[in-house]
Amino acid sequence: MRKNINFKLAELFCGPGGLSLGLISVSVNDASGKNYAIKSVWANDIDEDSCRTYARNIHNGERANVICAPVETIDFEKVPSFDVLAFGFPCNDFSVVGEQKGFNGKYGPLYTYGVKAINIHNPKWIIAENVSGLQSVNNGRAFKKILHDLEEAGKGYKITAHLYRLEDYGVPQTRHRIVIIGIRKDLGLEFKVPAPITAGKYLTARAAIENPPIPKDAPNHEITNQSKVVIERLKYIPPGENVWYAGVPEHLRLNVPKARMSQIYKRLHPDKPAYTITGSGGGGTHAYHWEKNRALTNRERARIQTFPDNFIFEGSKENVRKQIGMAVPPKGAQIIAEAVLKTFAGIPYDWIPPKITNGNRNSADQPALFGTKVLQLA
Repeated sequence: MRKNINFKLAELFCGPGGLSLGLISVSVNDASGKNYAIKSVWANDIDEDSCRTYARNIHNGERANVICAPVETIDFEKVPSFDVLAFGFPCNDFSVVGEQKGFNGKYGPLYTYGVKAINIHNPKWIIAENVSGLQSVNNGRAFKKILHDLEEAGKGYKITAHLYRLEDYGVPQTRHRIVIIGIRKDLGLEFKVPAPITAGKYLTARAAIENPPIPKDAPNHEITNQSKVVIERLKYIPPGENVWYAGVPEHLRLNVPKARMSQIYKRLHPDKPAYTITGSGGGGTHAYHWEKNRALTNRERARIQTFPDNFIFEGSKENVRKQIGMAVPPKGAQIIAEAVLKTFAGIPYDWIPPKITNGNRNSADQPALFGTKVLQLA
């Protein structure tokens, strides 16, 4: 029996652990029976509640290797060695909802600490995640710079970037995120984007929340006490519509000139994937049940994000909302990680060309090296 391979995982900006949960949930066996899996060895975040959540769920309650501190203060020479670096670097300055300050913002340069960690430890592979708006910041120059820096980091990496529509990958939510996979060039491997598994047969919000029903005593399932005016307003908003629905009486409409944000008091549609669950925002941005006149509970949001019910979030209700909204859906991470492990194990899988729309490298014309190429879906 050949020796099993356990990739040691480090994560920066780990949040509550959605990305790590997806990664450590996967294992594959090659033709000889060798097992390929991923094990978390250390992580970092600046938010205390996120660190507590991560330690509880990913490290079985152990805090020793969950570094709760600004990433700028980490001495990467002294952290445990690792084979995989994951980092969903903060997206605040790249989001299409924000001002898109890019590298000129407070958060934009933080990806460079991932590069620094790679330069020191030369992991076998890396996975980075960010919002779709990253492609357009500074006319695409920020994205190109990030891809270039990751490609040249350490011993050099073969980079594959793709805009994943996570509703195509078993997530009951229209959540579109860029995921960058890099495999060290000297290993001679090339990652291929896994083919969608639920395109055209999406999981719905109803299925996520009601199948099976959430127990009333489930953790993080506190119901928000809505004000009378919010309850009255929601009564006039059908599933899938928002506060600007024509049937909302004048006295219940919002007096916000020129504002038409689609998620303000928007109800989920029970027979469609949820819209994107966010981690912050004031009144009207909490995501609303299609039938009950209230915002979703945090456990319902966690279901939409594909966290299992036994994943317990630490902190206040509002901080838990932030953790859930900022997290990577574990189901999406799991499918991507499985494709990476199959790449290392030499196991074929269905794949599609990477969707890169900013003029960077595109391998759509390359042959299928690891499995069967399927058509790119619109």
